[in-house]
Amino acid sequence: MYKSLAEIVEAEKMSGKSFWQVVLEDDIKEQGITFDEGFAQMKGMYLAMKHADEVYDGELRSASGMVGTDGGRLERARKSGTSICGGFIMKVLEKAVKMGESNACMKRIVAAPTAGSCGVIPAVLISMEEEFGYSEDDITKGLIAAAGIGGVIAQRAFLAGAAGGCQAEIGSASAMAAGAAACLRGADGQQIIQAAAIALKNLLGLACDPVGGLVEVPCVKRNTIGAVGALTAADMALAGVYSRIVPDEVIDAMRSIGIAMPACIKETGSGGLAVTPCARSMMQELEKKKPDTENC
Repeated sequence: MYKSLAEIVEAEKMSGKSFWQVVLEDDIKEQGITFDEGFAQMKGMYLAMKHADEVYDGELRSASGMVGTDGGRLERARKSGTSICGGFIMKVLEKAVKMGESNACMKRIVAAPTAGSCGVIPAVLISMEEEFGYSEDDITKGLIAAAGIGGVIAQRAFLAGAAGGCQAEIGSASAMAAGAAACLRGADGQQIIQAAAIALKNLLGLACDPVGGLVEVPCVKRNTIGAVGALTAADMALAGVYSRIVPDEVIDAMRSIGIAMPACIKETGSGGLAVTPCARSMMQELEKKKPDTENC
């Protein structure tokens, strides 16, 4: 597995192949499978993301009751045509929330790279397929590019909120989605990794502070920020706007920030938003709803 984004770009230049091909060839070598088998694996992941979006239940709420139904609200707002952001961005917001709510409601999702950040990549890729007419094979190539970025982040830093805060989850997902979006628009390897770097830089230091330790509040809504940030980062890179800090060093900075973070804002539910008066009130209400197991 590649240990730096620079290595992938160098391999792209040396081989004359595209970024996604270089990533996939490395992966199939590691797995001991054929190119077609590796491509089919990743396409299956994308189809699972699409299915999760298609079967979203707008009436379902999580067991805690803290999340659910907001995806439907965003869909209705999008269809009304009155949003500030416009139809495409509203679709991205809608799909990001739908996926995050489906995760909280124990529906089938793809953890890409984690369950808590499962809405970012699907929101970007499914929306781009629907809006711009990309084929599923085209989208799969973007997803492979995203996987290559995620693999390097996992090697150099971390993907779990418990290890590095939410910057490691939503931040990594945003970087991966930005690279995928740039890939779909015909970017070369340098533009792809610049998009990833810009997206990740924008979320450095993001705390992981889930209320009650549940991947619901504020996690679901943070998926929208990761998704929209990915698209802005991709457009910046495609326009020739690059990160002044080289991409691999951005990942290294994320690691150092994560290590420096206190434990209370690394998925423990003991700091940040998780300990606000409002959060404490929600947890007290949830405790009241729990069955009395002692008398069962």
